[in-house]
Amino acid sequence: MVNPFVEEIVLQVSKATEMSCGDVRALIETPPKPEMGDYALPCFALAKIFRKAPHLIAEELSAQIATGDRISEVRPTGPYLNFFVPKTNLVGETLSAVFEQGADYGRGDHGVGKTVVIDFSHPNIAKPFGIHHLRSTVIGNALRNIYRALGYEVIGVNHLGDWGSQFAKLILAWNYWGEGELTADITIQKLLELYVRINEEIEDNPKLEQEARDWFRRLEDGDEEAVRMWQVCVDVSFKEFDRVYDMLGIGFESIAGESFYQDKMPATLDQLRVKGLLTESEGATIVDLEKWDMPPFIALRSDDATLYGTRDLAALEYRWKTYRFEKLLYVVDVAQSLYFRQLFQVLELMEYDWRKKCAHVQFGRLRFKDGSGASTRRGNVVFLEDVLNRAIELTRKIIADKNPDLPNSDQIARDVGIGAIIFADLDSKRTRDIVFDWDEVLNFNGETGPYLQYTHARYCSVLRRYDGTLPPRDIDFALLNEPEAIEVVKCLARFPGQIQKAADEYEPSVVTTLMIELCTVANRFYNARQVISEQADLTAARVALVYAIKTVLASGLTLLGMKTPEQM
Repeated sequence: MVNPFVEEIVLQVSKATEMSCGDVRALIETPPKPEMGDYALPCFALAKIFRKAPHLIAEELSAQIATGDRISEVRPTGPYLNFFVPKTNLVGETLSAVFEQGADYGRGDHGVGKTVVIDFSHPNIAKPFGIHHLRSTVIGNALRNIYRALGYEVIGVNHLGDWGSQFAKLILAWNYWGEGELTADITIQKLLELYVRINEEIEDNPKLEQEARDWFRRLEDGDEEAVRMWQVCVDVSFKEFDRVYDMLGIGFESIAGESFYQDKMPATLDQLRVKGLLTESEGATIVDLEKWDMPPFIALRSDDATLYGTRDLAALEYRWKTYRFEKLLYVVDVAQSLYFRQLFQVLELMEYDWRKKCAHVQFGRLRFKDGSGASTRRGNVVFLEDVLNRAIELTRKIIADKNPDLPNSDQIARDVGIGAIIFADLDSKRTRDIVFDWDEVLNFNGETGPYLQYTHARYCSVLRRYDGTLPPRDIDFALLNEPEAIEVVKCLARFPGQIQKAADEYEPSVVTTLMIELCTVANRFYNARQVISEQADLTAARVALVYAIKTVLASGLTLLGMKTPEQM
């Protein structure tokens, strides 16, 4: 779905400049002040094309734009060409679209018939679901919701780290310090303690590293005891993960760990050999990437054990054959940027034409307030479940203080507390680092998740007080001519375009930013204008606007993976 007023501007500017509609659309801005216009075209980018000063281009273009139902005035202002639209038409067309489409307002069909695969969350088996997994989990889930809203079939993949040397280290640690047989009653906390201890011991005694490698070799060869102990770790971990995913309300279309691709790796290695890409280096089998200023891609270690890179190649081939995707997105932190450059370069060398459909959606790392990172190897872990539970408990106390008689308060505390954590992550651009600080993450004041949810609940309350049909019928849209109402409508009209922008940029914060803006202008309207009054026509018009605000807020929160409580 597109904004018809913006599209009219785009079409006319495209015709006048012979620029593509996509290039023009990317330039359209919203002026900082309403009196400057409803939309603006900065002409700086056109200066190189027309070899004229931007202010001259703005003046010349203004004479070529026709006014009508969608453009009421064109005004050159320095290097900007500002557009004004007929306010009654803007209000009428925007609100009518919200009423007709309801929860589907803003959604599109751009992706119909196409598949997007999103690899996200991917915690490691036998390790805790720590706070450091939050970013990939909530960013990936938001992107899945966003692409689905645009009509794509979306396959959310949880590529669990269930294979590798860490399991050999755990098996070795249990053999040294465990009591009896490793069984399913062991806890994730105990596995973490063993993992931390064995890594500390390996630093002091490097010979233990070789013992761990020997165990991994046995695991790859299908040794019965090694496989049994590995399976215990997998089963215990799945119970832990399922509990956290249930709290977050997140599921997956495909859950397949690295072990799933074990029997597919020989074909991948054969393909690398057929292409003449494998060479020997210091006993290991590698793909030499020196020509591209990158370290070698290690396909096999010196003991012929596989590495995660080989498994990722096998996974890529499997996913292409299975899904024929339009895009495959890896939602993984910025620390893995070099690795994905290597991985994608190997795909290029293997001459897979679908390599360009793969992208690394990197995000900043999460660090503690003292500047340290989250490391399971060192035991420096904040458990995500603990964070979620603490947020819920804090919300429960706030509700008890402010609204002790609130019905269904436990569920609302859960929805709002978890929503606060999700929004705190998604509110920043994904490439920025996040500093984990309890006081900031659980701050329920200002531009936060609870602020959005409370605003939604406020307007649900207003609608409950209205005794007419929702949405109201036969609205006189001309009554919504106050500046506060117009700013709300302009924000609502931007929603479809911002969903598309969020998908194009792999950036959920585009949606969070618009939701904060919508709440700000909506509350400004609410505080300035009485919604329900003795004037029936004016009441119906303002209730209609409130209904549209509530509808779009609910859609935006849902895209972000948050709940929409109707009371708070």
